[in-house]
Amino acid sequence: MYNIKKAIGLAYRKIDSRHPAVMEFLRFWIIGNLVTVFQFIGMPVLKSIFSATSLININFQVLRVGLNFDGSPYYIFDYAAGALPEGGGGLAFFLAVHIVLLFSQVISFPLQRNLVFKSAGNPFYQAMWFLIAFFVITFAAGAAQGLYKRYLYNLFIHELGLEKIGEQIADVITAFLYACISFWVYFPIFKIIFIKRV
Repeated sequence: MYNIKKAIGLAYRKIDSRHPAVMEFLRFWIIGNLVTVFQFIGMPVLKSIFSATSLININFQVLRVGLNFDGSPYYIFDYAAGALPEGGGGLAFFLAVHIVLLFSQVISFPLQRNLVFKSAGNPFYQAMWFLIAFFVITFAAGAAQGLYKRYLYNLFIHELGLEKIGEQIADVITAFLYACISFWVYFPIFKIIFIKRV
């Protein structure tokens, strides 16, 4: 068993020295997927906990930026009071999504900094830029949700008649779409803020 581990370690180091950019991206992809799995588990769990409270009936529609295709107001954070798809999940859904996102980034930052990018830069400076990137991505992904969230929940809950299972499928797809947006935006940002060790 020891020889297998040693052989894998040697092969990894050899590939890493020959193709460092490819291995860096692969490490980023692996950690990003692990964090996404955490989001897939955490978001529905918190959503079910918060949805059992009065938080689901508290409207959270903020930062209006125009109109939807049907002429209704378009919000960056569109969590209308009431259960999905008729409502937007209210403050319950907003908190479930964003608490999990915050925790996933707290997990992701040191892993990305130390394991993926092997950075030697100032961690406080990097954390500041990481936080700025988190807010920019959160706002962009929140705005993008207005294009698909209600339609997905309506499709799986009502049109396909899957009810509770449909809501869980829509939860996973929504989390996946958010993760995709984050993945492709974070990688180039991390390349800039995480200075390599020399």
